[in-house]
Amino acid sequence: MTGGVPVVATAEVVVGAGPEDAFAIFTDEVGLWWRTGTRYWNDPERGLSVRIEPHVGGRFVEVQDLESGEGFEVGRVTAWEPGRRLALTWTQVGWPDGATTDVEIRFEPCEGGTRVRLEHTGFERVPDAEAFAGGYDAGWKELLGWFAEHTTKENGGR
Repeated sequence: MTGGVPVVATAEVVVGAGPEDAFAIFTDEVGLWWRTGTRYWNDPERGLSVRIEPHVGGRFVEVQDLESGEGFEVGRVTAWEPGRRLALTWTQVGWPDGATTDVEIRFEPCEGGTRVRLEHTGFERVPDAEAFAGGYDAGWKELLGWFAEHTTKENGGR
């Protein structure tokens, strides 16, 4: 909290896939819908893909070496509930060592498919919390828009 007000970034989209498929597309295909060369990278010049290891404790990695799959560790999976919920820690270059925030993504059935709700919290643990939360709020909305576009393309075969 800053000034008594919680600092939270949120985003939401509805995709035309069931919760299990939406979760699988979000996690398994994150390297396809998370666009390279954008501002959503810790190192946009070296970032080639992203991946999420599919289990609690798994890493969320900005891949900088396609052969090894290694790169910058953005966070760790703290909840892996296919078709329902994904949670992970989050850090970025420039934050104090060990400073992390928390991202939770829920997959809820709704008319027409799945409502994907993202909440990013814990900004009070990093400097300039309000500035970070505001930037992430807009950024997550754009990223989930890319996910929704990709899901629409992919859902034809699901």
